[in-house]
Amino acid sequence: MADEATLNVEIRTSFGKGAARKIRAADKIPAVLYGHGTEPVHLTLPGHQTMLLTRKANAVLNLSIEGSNQLALVKDVQTDPVRRIIEHIDLVIVKKGEKVTVDVPVHVEGESGPGTIHVQETTSISVEVEATHIPESVSVSIEGLEEGSQVTAADVELPKGATLLSDGETLIVNVTVPAAPVEDEDEAAEGEEADEAPAADADADAE
Repeated sequence: MADEATLNVEIRTSFGKGAARKIRAADKIPAVLYGHGTEPVHLTLPGHQTMLLTRKANAVLNLSIEGSNQLALVKDVQTDPVRRIIEHIDLVIVKKGEKVTVDVPVHVEGESGPGTIHVQETTSISVEVEATHIPESVSVSIEGLEEGSQVTAADVELPKGATLLSDGETLIVNVTVPAAPVEDEDEAAEGEEADEAPAADADADAE
């Protein structure tokens, strides 16, 4: 389940790319907090601590803002694809007891039956769940499943209080038998030539 982690944050008054670069250079992360009909609040988060807390999906943070505490759900993390650093975070105000809609990762456990393989068609499902009880992930077991077996979103066991929002027929895992390897045309041709060679030699000996 999601744990609340307290971050001491600062209200940000400088904006623009230049200001954001200075914030990141100081090992901090620019962020914006919004929701519940309030005006967006621009914040600066502590870099290393925030990076550790946002490694898991749907993290809920307890923000300490000028002496007041506010729960916030991490809605979006923008990361530089080359340097792999967090550039900006979007936070949504949540309250204890409130339900939110989130996408939760699906993990596959176990091994399907002998001679089969499994393909995970969907990696996450959408659920409605209490903001302070968001699961880090949900799991499905494929242990011993035979060819043709399918696991759908409706088969996923959700934690107490969570409601599935994805279509129940959404395919999560498909169990199949690997297709037989197709012989390469060049290899097949080489094989035919090899078969013909002894016959040609036999004709020559007969002469």
